[in-house]
Amino acid sequence: MTASRVSRVSRLVTASAVAAGSVVLLSGTAFAHVSVQPQGEAAKGSYATVNFKVPNESDTASTVKLEVNFPTDQPLASVMPQPVPGWDVKVTKSKLDKPLEVHGNKIDEAVSKVTWTADDKGIEPGTFQQFPVSLGQLPEDADQMVFKALQTYSDKEVVRWIEEPVEGGEEPEKPAPVLKLSAAADDHHGGGADADKASSSTDDKGGDAEQSTASADSSDGTARVLGVVGILVGAAGVAFGVLAGRRRTSPSSN
Repeated sequence: MTASRVSRVSRLVTASAVAAGSVVLLSGTAFAHVSVQPQGEAAKGSYATVNFKVPNESDTASTVKLEVNFPTDQPLASVMPQPVPGWDVKVTKSKLDKPLEVHGNKIDEAVSKVTWTADDKGIEPGTFQQFPVSLGQLPEDADQMVFKALQTYSDKEVVRWIEEPVEGGEEPEKPAPVLKLSAAADDHHGGGADADKASSSTDDKGGDAEQSTASADSSDGTARVLGVVGILVGAAGVAFGVLAGRRRTSPSSN
């Protein structure tokens, strides 16, 4: 193989690596924000346990406080945060303009904010933390709930995850956590039983949900790395295949 052909192959492989690396970086950026996901299902009109996932984006500071605001136009009668080691939790309630009726009882206030404050180091650079909350009954007439969140770092920086996504539009720079609601179950209490069971199981096993999510994140990262390797190998294979074809058709090979 001539020096010029070696150079062309090298440039091709390098370009492929840069492109693949850009994909991984952009993918990581897209997921590096405060989000909310249910443990199992979050069915309309039911109860669910959800995890607010908080990654630390700073290279030098730790996350020391998380404030999650609950939508006042979708009040929830029950909001119970699960204790998280190393964090104090405060639940703030507000009066409702229109009382809720739950199981025959009228409720005139609902949770408007939950605040977690670190006792010690908080969420250090390169790590994330989950904050589980049992909540319900979920709205029956909505497809999602938006929870605006504020993330405070040890260097006093406050990141406001409050921008609501627009259907069909690009993802905002600082998107608010959005909980997607699934179709209502036949028995609304079924979701509540499942949520309580999931919460109890997590308590008994000392944070298995947190460990399993971390494992899932690790698997996602591994899959992305393997995907990049596949791209590089494929690019190199195409390049050498093209060069081999040229050698077979050149006069010197006849």
